Amino acid sequence: MNRTPRQAARIVVLSPTGSVFLFRENNVEVGIHWLPPGGGIDPGESPEECVRRELREETGWTDLEPQRLLCTWEHDFTYQGTPVRQYEHIYVTSGPHRDPVPEYPEAHWRWLSQDALAALGEPLWPPRLDELLARVPAGPVHLGLIA
Repeated sequence: MNRTPRQAARIVVLSPTGSVFLFRENNVEVGIHWLPPGGGIDPGESPEECVRRELREETGWTDLEPQRLLCTWEHDFTYQGTPVRQYEHIYVTSGPHRDPVPEYPEAHWRWLSQDALAALGEPLWPPRLDELLARVPAGPVHLGLIA
């Protein structure tokens, strides 16, 4: 299947106690999965600008900055009816443990402890997020194409 390339960026927000803020979504092709705030990079936008915008849109938070690039990865899925191969930049930042004010009130979100993240039993985007956060790598890790 031919897939349209799509660039995206996400930001993992860690609370002072190490909890991770994630959304739970359901995609027709991949099913239920958990992922940090983020989305497609707009034309002319940097990955860092994208995560700032997406964080504001999806949580209402405007006071957090991407601190460092954790990893990159590629995956295939269907976005708004279009099969895409998405290349994602995943950033990390620290922030207070607080409720979001999401743009969609039906958004399902949760702060998950590191233990809860490891025992989730549902897919994470990016895969191995729990491992990457448990043993923070010295530099960004490229996870490659994960089917």
